[in-house]
Amino acid sequence: MTVDHAVGHNTLRGITLKIVSVTVFVGMQTCIKAAGDVPAGQIVFFRSFFAIFPIIAFLAFKGELATAFTTKRPFNHIARGLVGVGAMGLGFFALTRLPLPEAITLNYAQPLLVVMFSSVFLGETIRVYRWSAVAVGLAGVLIISWPELTLLNSAQGLNDQEVLGVMAALIAAAISAVAMLLVRNLVQTEKTATIVLWFSSTASVLSLFTLPFGWQALTPMQAALLVVAGFCGGLGQILMTAAYRHAEASVVAPFEYTSMILGVVVGYFVFGDVTSLNTLIGGVIVVGAGIFIIWRERQLGLERTRTRRATPPQG
Repeated sequence: MTVDHAVGHNTLRGITLKIVSVTVFVGMQTCIKAAGDVPAGQIVFFRSFFAIFPIIAFLAFKGELATAFTTKRPFNHIARGLVGVGAMGLGFFALTRLPLPEAITLNYAQPLLVVMFSSVFLGETIRVYRWSAVAVGLAGVLIISWPELTLLNSAQGLNDQEVLGVMAALIAAAISAVAMLLVRNLVQTEKTATIVLWFSSTASVLSLFTLPFGWQALTPMQAALLVVAGFCGGLGQILMTAAYRHAEASVVAPFEYTSMILGVVVGYFVFGDVTSLNTLIGGVIVVGAGIFIIWRERQLGLERTRTRRATPPQG
């Protein structure tokens, strides 16, 4: 296998892992939504603590459980945990202050921020085609959400709580983008499962500090849903971390948009939400943007191969 073919294969694998991780995370979000009104800190705890179990099972299967926590970069892991918990907490806070369409739309600023931050902080080369595909994908998301943007259609201004919600959602998107870059940095030296185990453990401990702010007694169904959400969170985290091992952050990030398509399907079959024409049109645009990135990366790989073959060896 040539170097360029290997690069192309790894890129496709990274994209595939990202899409699968997004699917699992949509399952997690579905469970959280079905659980109803639960304090954000309590949700963060369930999502983090019960995520540890599939990670441990994964490590045991690979025979790496004994060295799971072994790392030479504990402070990097703790920093990634702090950033991740901040993003989760603010995201849940925004959901409690905003209508769901607004919260979703604001959260989709994250992939675009990942591309921007990858260029600024990681020095990744971002071609105009990739910028364009990300922008087109974001436009597709806006088309889907625009008819339901009640804050924009309202004759009244935002109240204080809604303003806080908008700020929290935007900050959560930015912090989440930073978390993705920290993951991209960690995968250079750390095992996937080690990164995820450190994150889930750190997040579980940090979420306990929200106990004084009003956790509530859960029904058996609520508890079961949140436990399943935690399991999905652990599996999704393993898959997502592996995705950033195989491809650049700026290539993988735009495929976060596929969660909108999955959300439409789950919303219809689980919650009875009827899909609008705008959703269908926007969905086609989002998927098209992702497919374009795959096609463009393949073309670039072929061009590099032809260039190398046309260049006489230096001797």
